Amino acid sequence: MYNKPKNIDEYIVLQPVEKRPMLEKLRQWIQSTAPDAEEVISYGMPAFKYHGMLVYFAAFKNHFSLFPGSGSCIAGLEKELAPFKTSKGTIQFTSENPLPVALIRKIVTIRMKENKLKKNK
Repeated sequence: MYNKPKNIDEYIVLQPVEKRPMLEKLRQWIQSTAPDAEEVISYGMPAFKYHGMLVYFAAFKNHFSLFPGSGSCIAGLEKELAPFKTSKGTIQFTSENPLPVALIRKIVTIRMKENKLKKNK
């Protein structure tokens, strides 16, 4: 039976040991970029809320994913994301070929601006 995590700490502990360091780093990088964002579990994944859902991240068998929650964000960073497998809503990467910290921070910053604009409309 699968235990549903109640928070990000529980999610990370439930992952294989080799996946945990990357998950901790992702959490730290997102947190430091969006210090006012709230940590939540949504769709069974770690996520951050900031004037709405900000970003999600998760570990999978052969990769990690960052879900910006915005297809336009991924499209707007097409060149920078070229080395990674992307779709409309996700960016996949591995421990061997991680997303650069600066790119993660850029994505979080873009999403914060998008959410603030949506909220102010």
